[in-house]
Amino acid sequence: MLKEIGSVFSFLTIIPSPNATLEDTARYMFVFPLVGIIIGLLVGSLGLGLSLFLDPILVSLLVVASIAILTGIHHTDGLADFADGLMVKGSRDKKLLAMKDLSTGSAGIVAIVLYLVGLVVVLSLTGGFELLRAVLLSEILAKFSMVLMASLGKSASLGSNSPFVGVMKDKRKLAVAFVIMLIPIVLVGQIAGLAMLGVTVSVTIFLLALSTRSFGGITGDVLGATNELTRLASLMVFVSI
Repeated sequence: MLKEIGSVFSFLTIIPSPNATLEDTARYMFVFPLVGIIIGLLVGSLGLGLSLFLDPILVSLLVVASIAILTGIHHTDGLADFADGLMVKGSRDKKLLAMKDLSTGSAGIVAIVLYLVGLVVVLSLTGGFELLRAVLLSEILAKFSMVLMASLGKSASLGSNSPFVGVMKDKRKLAVAFVIMLIPIVLVGQIAGLAMLGVTVSVTIFLLALSTRSFGGITGDVLGATNELTRLASLMVFVSI
């Protein structure tokens, strides 16, 4: 099992895992929130340390850069492709084709810029231990949102998303992911954590409905976009409470 968890960690970060396969990662998708805990603690602890001697805006910028570096901007690229697909007029096939285009369109560029600026601004509104809490909780929820999306959605086309969607139709695995997510959300987040969970589920369901209407289902890019957008949405809730 350690090998499979390593493959999941490798899939969600730039840290390599020997002999990792997409099938192993898909079968253990339910531990995504566990990887979120690890990422959140690493980046959040860095932010906590930096906040002791740097201005909040600089800390925020460095935290966002750390998330991008550690995760390899893998899901941010999905957000760009998702935005490009949504903005294309025409059939579902044309929208799916736009998402698969290797070049990033204007919609994708705007989406990434707004997303990164949003992260920097929101994280700059907190600091110290609260910054650690914010990063930790948002990373856990971002990873859980992908599990929830895969469990509820159907594949728009055969691709990297297909193994995840197939595996997560086992609701027992969704239940395990929910428990892994809920424990730190309640213990660390308390009322704020539950509010963040509420907006995460709402945004995930909204994106699922939007993707189903636009593309006929979900794709790997949709899963990636969900990770990014729920991270930002949950952080906005955290700093607002």
